[in-house]
Amino acid sequence: GNDLAVIANTADDTRIHGLHVSPDPDLITYWLSGEIDEERGWGIRGDSFTVHERLERLGTPGWFQLSDRDLATCVYRTHFVAEGGTLTAAQGQIARALGVRATVLPMCEQPVYTRVLTAEGWRGLQEFLIVFGSQPAIEGIEVQGLDRATPTTEVREALATADVILVGPSNPVISIGPILAVPGVRDALRRRRDHVVGVSPIIAGAPVKGPADRLMGPLGMEVSCVGVARAYRDFCSALVIDGGDAARAPEVDALGVHAVVTDTLMRDARVAAALARNTLDAVA
Repeated sequence: GNDLAVIANTADDTRIHGLHVSPDPDLITYWLSGEIDEERGWGIRGDSFTVHERLERLGTPGWFQLSDRDLATCVYRTHFVAEGGTLTAAQGQIARALGVRATVLPMCEQPVYTRVLTAEGWRGLQEFLIVFGSQPAIEGIEVQGLDRATPTTEVREALATADVILVGPSNPVISIGPILAVPGVRDALRRRRDHVVGVSPIIAGAPVKGPADRLMGPLGMEVSCVGVARAYRDFCSALVIDGGDAARAPEVDALGVHAVVTDTLMRDARVAAALARNTLDAVA
């Protein structure tokens, strides 16, 4: 609804076919619009790949697949920004056009890019995840452009005025980490610590999906709910952890983060709704 604002990571952004592709803000927008392909967890349900298949036939590298309606979103964003618009305004129009009442906010307007260091050299994040299947051993991770980045006015306002700030169960290194690394964001969260609650993406020592465990290790982060609590404790007053980690709740509490134990594996809408209620109640 109108009372929800979602701050989205833009360090995944990339250029495909000359277009500005912004995976995280679009993914969030498609979830909120009800268009998401829930089985895959990304992309638009039932969409075709006619343009992608034609481009690949013509000789364009096809490792990054954009479906037709997703491609239209990227065409719109690219032209909107080229004509002097902002990423924030572009995402706002995309969301409104798709019937989304909530606000989806890119974390900053400046270009920032996550890259991963492997034995074969630096790889862009999308290339590492898709072309290499997250398989090469990770030696380092960095987000380029942060020294020039600032949170947008809309992001600062959302953080300053929200009744509750929820840090979702996304990858703490490549999804949440870049947002926290934008100068000023972590400080804003520290000022609102009593209103900030997180949900651990790690259950019983493993992520539900994605390479979070392989990314946390090289940064010295314990792959557990305790590791997440340790990484978030300066700005997060409560952390929701899964029942499978109930035995580790005292360790989370010992870090000064209130552990809330519940079912965090969102198998269906009923469980997801209960998780949302329990998470909000944690800082009510």
